[in-house]
Amino acid sequence: MFIRQLEYLAALDRERHFGRAAAACHVSQPALSAAVRGLERELGVPLVRRSRRFEGFTPEGERVLVWVQRAIGDLDGLAQEVSRLRGGMEGTLRLGAIPTSLPASTLVTTRFRERHPRMRIQVLSMSSRQIAHGLAHGELDAGLTYLDNEPLAYVDTLALWHEHYLLLSAADGPFASAGTVTWRSAATLRLCLLSPEMQHRRIVDAAFAAAGTVPDPAVETNSVSTLVAHARTGLPGITAHTWLVGQPLPAGLRAIPLIDPVVEHEIGLVTASGSQRSPVIAQLLGMFAPLELDKQLQAKGV
Repeated sequence: MFIRQLEYLAALDRERHFGRAAAACHVSQPALSAAVRGLERELGVPLVRRSRRFEGFTPEGERVLVWVQRAIGDLDGLAQEVSRLRGGMEGTLRLGAIPTSLPASTLVTTRFRERHPRMRIQVLSMSSRQIAHGLAHGELDAGLTYLDNEPLAYVDTLALWHEHYLLLSAADGPFASAGTVTWRSAATLRLCLLSPEMQHRRIVDAAFAAAGTVPDPAVETNSVSTLVAHARTGLPGITAHTWLVGQPLPAGLRAIPLIDPVVEHEIGLVTASGSQRSPVIAQLLGMFAPLELDKQLQAKGV
């Protein structure tokens, strides 16, 4: 059994296609297919369901994949530990982040880079469900996501801040002088909201339901920047307060806290649970005290 065989199997799990998996591993498709067949012969069980194309993994293959991801993770951890012993960790921290956390993610990446300047960081915008999949399949080292709403299973967590919700509206709009806006009042507007596959949207819908109403979105998007752009054209939106981190409110807009009910949810780091943490994960989870960033975000005018 060779490490490359395990990497090929993991790539096939990510890509769900022999050709794309081969391209990701920089080998020919016949070479990848032969390596996987060789692994099947060595283990004595079929791993992949085939016809003229990839059709998924067998039950045995699904079980083997769990061990493959664990083995690859351990090898990555070994490389990180050796680089640390040489004088500093090297490699890439792969971080998935829900869209509303992206502005505040700089607070995480900046501190990590200060402590580990030789590390690279890859930050990807993902839904909470995509983050869960990425952690389970070894495609991510960590995620920034909700901890107390639809919590993920089989993860270690570190709460960093509470997310609050704002109506983003024209400064001369119907709530021009209001200090707060109720969810019921917001429901009377045609809105731009994040799309239903986003957990933020499910939180927003639950808040409207708790207020005894249902929103009527005119536009749905999976992009916070698109939501803000529509607010600038006169279509109000609902976003998280973290959007205001590090950037001024665009001219002509107001961000008004939503009440009745007041809603907040914990955002934090999640990593795949396991008895042996890689050096990168151990360093990442050790950088912050629980909810340390709450005050820092509030201090930025939120």
